[in-house]
Amino acid sequence: MAYTVKGRTQTALAEINITPLVDVVLVLLLIFMLTAPVLQSGIDVAIPKTRTVNQVSDERMVVTIDREQNVFLQDKPVSINDLTARLRTTGKGDPAHRVIYLRADERVPFGAFASVMDAVKQAGITNISIVTRPIENK
Repeated sequence: MAYTVKGRTQTALAEINITPLVDVVLVLLLIFMLTAPVLQSGIDVAIPKTRTVNQVSDERMVVTIDREQNVFLQDKPVSINDLTARLRTTGKGDPAHRVIYLRADERVPFGAFASVMDAVKQAGITNISIVTRPIENK
C-alpha cells in the first residue's frame, strides 16, 4: 500500500513482529510437556501379591475393578449390566479364544469379583487371567 507525503511516495512498513508469537508458543509447549504425564495415569488399583507371576508382553483386553467396586473396560468406565454386551462387541475373533485380564483391588469383596467374572463368562469368554504382582523377597 503506497501513500504520498509532501510529494514523496512511500510504502507502509508491513513486517510482523514474531517474538511475542514465539513466546506464547514456547509457554504452551512447556504447559503441555508438564501436564502430559499426569493425563496418562491409569486407574489406581492395589493388585494382590502372589508368588507365581507371568510377565505379559502383548496387549490384551483388561477389565478392572477399583476399590469402590467401579468396573472399567480398557480404562473406560462401564456398568456391570453392560459389561457382557460390551465384551461381545469389543475385540477380535471368536470370544471363546480371546483372553481377558481381570485386575481387581485387593480390598474388593469376593461377591463383586464373582459378578464381574460371571459377566465375562456370559460374553462367551472362558480364558480369564487374574492380574497379580510378585511378592518382594527381602
